[in-house]
Amino acid sequence: MKTILVYFFSIVFCYQAISQEIKYLPVPNNLFTEGIPQINAEIVKETKPYTEFRSASLLTVHPKNNQVFISTRFGNTAQIHQVSMPMGDRKQLTFFDESPKEMVIEPVNGSYFLFTKDNGGNEFGQLYKFDFESRKTIQLTNDPKSQNGNCIFNSLGNKIIFTSTARNGADRDICGLDMRSGAKKNIIDNRGGGWSIADWSDDEQSILINEGISVSQTNIWLGDFTKQTKSVFISDSNVVYTALQFSIDKKNAYLLTNKNSEYAYPALVNLISKKITPLLNPLKWDVNSYEINHNETKAAFVVNENGISKLYVQDLKTKIYNPIPQIPIGTIGKIQWCADNNTLAVSIGTYNSGNDVYKFNTITNKLTRWTESELGGMNLNGIESPQLVQWKSFDSLNISGFLYSANKTFKGKRPVIINIHGGPEGQSLPNFIGRNNYYLNELGVSIIYPNVRGSVGYGKAFTNLDNNYDRENSVKDIGALIDWIGSQPNLDASRIMITGGSYGGYMTLACAFHYNDKIRCALDVVGISNFNTFLKNTESYRRDLRRVEYGDERDSSMAAFFEKISPLNHTREINKPLFIVQGKNDPRVPYTEAQQMADKIKNNGGIIWFLMANDEGHGFAKKNNQDYQFYSTIMFIENYLLN
Repeated sequence: MKTILVYFFSIVFCYQAISQEIKYLPVPNNLFTEGIPQINAEIVKETKPYTEFRSASLLTVHPKNNQVFISTRFGNTAQIHQVSMPMGDRKQLTFFDESPKEMVIEPVNGSYFLFTKDNGGNEFGQLYKFDFESRKTIQLTNDPKSQNGNCIFNSLGNKIIFTSTARNGADRDICGLDMRSGAKKNIIDNRGGGWSIADWSDDEQSILINEGISVSQTNIWLGDFTKQTKSVFISDSNVVYTALQFSIDKKNAYLLTNKNSEYAYPALVNLISKKITPLLNPLKWDVNSYEINHNETKAAFVVNENGISKLYVQDLKTKIYNPIPQIPIGTIGKIQWCADNNTLAVSIGTYNSGNDVYKFNTITNKLTRWTESELGGMNLNGIESPQLVQWKSFDSLNISGFLYSANKTFKGKRPVIINIHGGPEGQSLPNFIGRNNYYLNELGVSIIYPNVRGSVGYGKAFTNLDNNYDRENSVKDIGALIDWIGSQPNLDASRIMITGGSYGGYMTLACAFHYNDKIRCALDVVGISNFNTFLKNTESYRRDLRRVEYGDERDSSMAAFFEKISPLNHTREINKPLFIVQGKNDPRVPYTEAQQMADKIKNNGGIIWFLMANDEGHGFAKKNNQDYQFYSTIMFIENYLLN
């Protein structure tokens, strides 16, 4: 109710602003601001075409009919919607203050579905059941300090297994739930937070389990449901084995692996001999997803070719595969086979439109659009497709990224925003950038999304180049990018802003002191200011996974290194304006990382803007909060990048 009221009042404020009844936007009660000047209410009207766009992400397909289920927003948060025909009405099924996640539909009759939902972005997701006939939702788990999800149904559709941290908050166990009686029990106790379920055998005895050690290593385990035990199945140092599902003949399992390769490829592994048989020769790029249809005759897979998604369909008998040229150039999200075994549902996004859902029929080769999300009045005429750019770093390593050029109506050298992705095991892709199109279209600012060392998509050696004591080498990649900008005739190296979220927020803060004299300002969103305090305070189920990437703060030499590179210890070297955005409920990068950085800059007499939402977690998910952050960011850019 509180979030609904906040959204209601934000609408009232926007209406008043548009009607020119107030001069400045009031700060909503759920937001804390410091150092941010009053925001002129006219900005609401000016930016409205850029704040009302929508997208539709595929959640799942119905097991018995043609319906698809999507996540899209019509109010303040994205909710689950049902679409029954191509371009049909988006029928809203859930109505919550928070966005539901992880929808899984009962596989036999499709009479109900399960989903997870947290509270205020805290990521402590609980399990819920929605019944189609009664339209009622009931809560299945109720431990507000645990994560629950990754639900897998049995073949009869009357039981599930799922992962949960309820036992101690740190370890992700495998639990069982009888959907008829509601009885729950722990099946397999695990140690660590990196566990996930891939599949559950039809006889309900075997569980295919992934153990995530790091981005560079994933192990596969086999669990015994009856004995409530597990044993390691396949494991190698610095090799990714990601289990997908059991084969129909129960002799093999499908997986993705990068064994003996820089890139991930699909394979079969025999459950007895453990012999691995590649299903296609390793490519130059990662196979990001591999989906097998229900009768195991075809597979669809997505290849990440330098950030561009390419979709292929493979005949599993002949192993011959072919590209699907009908797919628009862009990025592909979830793919899922429909009940007929010949039709593929797919979520596709391009640089000039948000994600939408399509179906591709492998018999007719026909691509049918199922949703068309509104751009909300956004005019993208004059916006060109993002350009893949490359530069040499300090050690001659080739680094790349995507340049979104300012609208071509702007002449001369353009100011630049460098927007660094999180992860660090992430990758900037040529996606639709939503509100950020305002910077291109209305302010004449170009944006570069770099993929520094440590990014995924360029081979496992590249991904490991920023680990532990090599952390600041990725920061140097941005220094090389700043130098590259200086050599470009259409970019203004004297007007650069650095921004990024999560790990990209750390990169922003690090660049703010390393390249203080080369930038105008910086915007940090949910960023790490000190790895020692971050590792101490991040949620326990994440801590060991992050130590593998960043280093173990319990080691005195590593702790000393963290103090040396910590932006928090270099605040006196930052004299350019800094804007920090944070969610109070963030379980990944606790709000204390932002607060301590903001306080120290302020105590040093620096220019600091600080925005924190009390009802958000790792980034802002609610539209009213996103809008206020957007308005503030525009004002920050106008004050410090453009002037």
